[in-house]
Amino acid sequence: MPWTDPRPMSPHLQIYRMPITAVLSVLHRGTGVVLFLGLLLMITVLAFIASGEDSWLIMQGFLSSWFGYLLLFGFTFSLYYHLCNGIQHLLWNVGKGLSILSVHKSATIVLITSVLLTLLTWITALR
Repeated sequence: MPWTDPRPMSPHLQIYRMPITAVLSVLHRGTGVVLFLGLLLMITVLAFIASGEDSWLIMQGFLSSWFGYLLLFGFTFSLYYHLCNGIQHLLWNVGKGLSILSVHKSATIVLITSVLLTLLTWITALR
């Protein structure tokens, strides 16, 4: 007789909630990819600058569009998140904040600090 248990064989995304450390780990890796792509964008910007004023005006038009702002905002958040999470990892490497409660508190601090630094940077830049 085949197995007829209606329960799922493994946890599914609808019923399983990833721990905050797993979410932050995935986000850290994702922001690393975004930082690499942002580096390629920065190299492209420098190439346009080196190509002359007409080229720079094209790039400036792109970067000042809504999509350009979205890219730059994402890059800024990625930079701050990667920095804050890296500091958290340095503290973990020396044995600080390894309890479950401390990990959850520091995860919240990393996320809030990243968002605040991003917003502060953009508020300052748009003045």
